[in-house]
Amino acid sequence: MDLSVALILIQDGITNAAIYALLALALVLVFTVTRVIFVPVGEFVSFGALTLAAFEAGNVPGTVSLLVVLGIAGAIGRLWTERANLSGRVLGGIAVETLVVPALIAALVIWLAPHKPPQLVQVLLALLVVAPMGVYVYESVFRPIAEASVLVLLIVSVALHLALVGLALVFFGAEGSRTSPLSGASFTFGDLFITGQSIAVLGVTIVLILALYLLFDRTLIGKALRATAVNRLGARLVGISPGFSGRIAFALAGIIGALGGILVSPLTTIYYDTGFIIGLKGFVAAIIGGLVSYPLAAGAAILVGVIESFASFWASELKEVIVFMIIVPILLIRSYGTQVLEDEE
Repeated sequence: MDLSVALILIQDGITNAAIYALLALALVLVFTVTRVIFVPVGEFVSFGALTLAAFEAGNVPGTVSLLVVLGIAGAIGRLWTERANLSGRVLGGIAVETLVVPALIAALVIWLAPHKPPQLVQVLLALLVVAPMGVYVYESVFRPIAEASVLVLLIVSVALHLALVGLALVFFGAEGSRTSPLSGASFTFGDLFITGQSIAVLGVTIVLILALYLLFDRTLIGKALRATAVNRLGARLVGISPGFSGRIAFALAGIIGALGGILVSPLTTIYYDTGFIIGLKGFVAAIIGGLVSYPLAAGAAILVGVIESFASFWASELKEVIVFMIIVPILLIRSYGTQVLEDEE
């Protein structure tokens, strides 16, 4: 290995780390607000990438029908959870959000997809199709059992992951896809060769992290999310709805997951189950951050990405093992520094 190879590996590691950082932030956000370890975040990555690939081929992706079905399921779940406070206004809002919006998105996609619109329009369409699924999944699956234990929520999350992987296989088949890069430019600085796609990934990641920071620090919605994350009961006592906070958290997770898939799909071939592995690497970063710290999770993502990049050079067949082994010493260190509490009756 010489300097030029090391620089290429570092660049690849940082580019991948940007994707892992986004997923780690989504996992931390969802867990702190709703106590759900959102295992299916990787499926949003696959859906985002493969939906965009379908648009590039001029096809209507199967995720459009899934969006409509999840919208109907979300309507049923929301009617159940809000059955004590139903009114004409509430029913109208539920109908618009869960039935009208998915139908309009489906109609727009069916109209535009065969015409192969410009890349930016395809990206926006992919986000429109995939991102709302986060809210509908929360309304139909997690909100009705919001008061369940973390273990029950985890089991449901794993079951949802398995269901979505199966649906991805049905919609997209076993063959992988790779999309066109967002930027075909390239730059050379001495021994370092930088692609426009890498710059695009880093730029979008930085912008999104800054947007999340402003959301949490400067807006009432962000402060409501922070309050719910710190103390759910206290937030409810001051008028903050945990259900509303959960919907926002899952909406952001859906956007981040879909955007992560769109960013990573020009760099590697995405299969129906690829998102799970990518999501697990984001989960490793989130675990290093204790599932509560955004800066630690983002910093850990850089560590994961760089280690994976160098491991793929030195021992490519063991790179996944090496990456996931990072979590073992972290868990040991945390276990020694954590006070053991008696289980609540």
